[in-house]
Amino acid sequence: MKILAHRGDWSVRGEHNSRVAFERAFDGGFGVETDVRDYCGELVISHDVPQAGAMPFREFLSIYRRYPSAGTLAVNIKADGLQSRVKAELAEHSVTDYFVFDMSVPDTLGYVRDGIRFFTRVSELEKTPALYEDAAGVWLDMFFSEWADVQAMSAFLQDGKDLCIVSPELHGRDYHAFWQMLKVSGIDEKAGCMICTDEPGKAARYFG
Repeated sequence: MKILAHRGDWSVRGEHNSRVAFERAFDGGFGVETDVRDYCGELVISHDVPQAGAMPFREFLSIYRRYPSAGTLAVNIKADGLQSRVKAELAEHSVTDYFVFDMSVPDTLGYVRDGIRFFTRVSELEKTPALYEDAAGVWLDMFFSEWADVQAMSAFLQDGKDLCIVSPELHGRDYHAFWQMLKVSGIDEKAGCMICTDEPGKAARYFG
């Protein structure tokens, strides 16, 4: 099970998407999920509407490249029309272990066209994944409950897709029973399986 630290490995919410949270995650060997928008002609890291002083995406990628053992980057695309810039900056920093996700469906077509590795979404609200055949993987979200069973998760992996599971605490729910289900089922040992969590250290110890 690959572990992706949600907006970095932070100890307080003010550290979300911060340099210290990214460095802590990468130093721990984790991947990171983060948010990219455009601001004044530049790609920046920001979940909400960006402000002056937001970290440039280039700076984030430079930090990542300093940690050879860092894991996969999950780039949450928060605005349309960023394909060419995202592709160029990933290439500039020789980043290959990544995927982008969360674009609008029409905008995703541009990522398909440009050969950018993307995951499609599945959730309670999105039961049919868009552009599934073109997707490298599935971002499996659970907004209201742990609705997805092991059979559904395994089906994506059997189709040759990577799978990133959103851990319940990202939506304010307890994660312990869900993690236990993943471990008991053995799906955590399947190639291509990842979890995005606010508790990367605990996940690493639990899933081993």
